[in-house]
Formats: sequence, C-alpha cells, structure tokens
Amino acid sequence: MEEIIGVKFKETGKIYYFSPDGQKLKKGELVIVETARGIECGEVAMENRMISDGDIVKPLKKLIRKATDEDIEILEKNKEKERRAADVFQEKVEARKLDMKLVSVEYTFDGSKILFYYTAPARVDFRELVRDLASVFRARIELRQIGVRDESKMLGGLGMCGRPFCCKEFLSDFQPVSIKMAKEQGLSLNTVKISGSCGRLMCCLKYEQDAYEHLLRVTPKIGAIVATKQGKGEVTDMNLLTGMLTIKLEKNPEGAPLICHRKEVKLIKDAKITVAKEELDALGDIEGN
Repeated sequence: MEEIIGVKFKETGKIYYFSPDGQKLKKGELVIVETARGIECGEVAMENRMISDGDIVKPLKKLIRKATDEDIEILEKNKEKERRAADVFQEKVEARKLDMKLVSVEYTFDGSKILFYYTAPARVDFRELVRDLASVFRARIELRQIGVRDESKMLGGLGMCGRPFCCKEFLSDFQPVSIKMAKEQGLSLNTVKISGSCGRLMCCLKYEQDAYEHLLRVTPKIGAIVATKQGKGEVTDMNLLTGMLTIKLEKNPEGAPLICHRKEVKLIKDAKITVAKEELDALGDIEGN
C-alpha cells in the first residue's frame, strides 16, 4: 500500500497520482508538482488515501509544495500571456494563409513551453509557423491538432437539453458512441436530433445504453414472430420502456392488430436491429472524433 493524492490540471481532466511527501492535502487546494510536461500547478481532486501498489505506476513523483501566493500570481500572469499568444498566433496564421482555427492556448507553469490547440480540415505544414512563434516568445512551441469533440470540451456551451455540455462539465474521457445505439433506443436517425453541437453523436446516448440492451434482450423486436393467446403473429411495433407490442396476427393479417405486453407472448423467432447502409450514408460522418 502507498499513500497518494489525486491531482487534476484541467476542470474535467484526468486525475493523476502523486506522493504527498508526508503532507495532508484538502480537496480543492492548489499544489505544485512535476509532470512529463515540466513543473505544473494543479488542483487536488482526491485527498490523501492509501492505495494498493498494483493500482499505481511507480515510482510516484512527489509533491513539490502547496501553491503559494507567488505561484497563484504566476498563474494569473500566464493567463494574460495566453491571451496575447492567441492574438500573435492568429496574426501569424493569417500572414501565412494557413487553414487553421485556434481553439486554446496553454502556458506551462514555468513558462518554458506554450501549447497551441487548433482544428483544421486537413493536415497542416506548420513548421514555418512554429519558427515564427518561437522567435516571438522565446519558448518551446508545441502545436496540437484536435478533433471537434475536443474543441467542444475546451470551449463549452449549451446542449439541446439546455444544460452545459457533458464533456465540459464532467466527462474526463470520450466514450465510443454509435449510430446503432440511437437505432436501438428507438430514436429518429435524423442528424439534427442525435448529434451534439460538435456535429458528432451525442455523448448522452451512451448513458442509458445498458438499460436499453437489457430491455432488447427481453422484448421481441420489430419483425419477430411470437405466439399469443389468439395465435401466431409478427411484431410490427414495440415500446421498449412500457413493454407493449403491436402484433399482426397470422390468421387475420388485414384485421386490427393485437396490442399486448411482452410478458403475454412467447417468442418463436426474434429479429435483429440493423442500420442500413443508406441510413449510414445519409447521416455522414457523425460517429467520428
């Protein structure tokens, strides 16, 4: 067992483990630690606790110190520098006529490196741009191309539900979301209705998928053949949440359909939920990053 603290460097970023080096830390406190990017200031997201050796990668880097007033002043100055760096970046991009959109700028705590996050429709040769920026800032320059999901996570906004983006509020990692999930949840495969502001499938489709997968296992799907008290029939509609089925009876296919609960029928042959190629083509690239 080893004592650790959890530190995060972004509001909804991952939590990294560090050795508290004998100090007791409270959640929300700012601390100075050494990372792969250099010396950084982060926020304690997990207070002192013991954790098994198998759950950590050794050796753990030690806490350098709790953030002082001087450290916090450096953070504020870095924010001002980031705003200036964004203006310079934009000027240089326009001068070189590069097809790039700046999303965010980050200064490392010690100011030795500046990271520029951008989006672009294709790969960009930014070698000359890096030289331009390095001559202005006298620091190590790093440019990172990100996807539209990461852009939304950095910038934030409101979703169609009226709440802040999940990726900005609490998601530390993006989970795979597929068009099949929307189909299984009975949603209209309309790009506007199932995609977020980023233009990709809404992350919230993942939240209830486990529940829908369970219901699909116990509910005959559309096209399934079932036995009812009034004879054999084919399921023409279903409501996963209520369990109600609409069944076209084999002995009277033109008559009024039978409405009953899934518990009132016996499954003879189930059907499958598939997404047709035409549907995929119509939706375009909304499954990507």
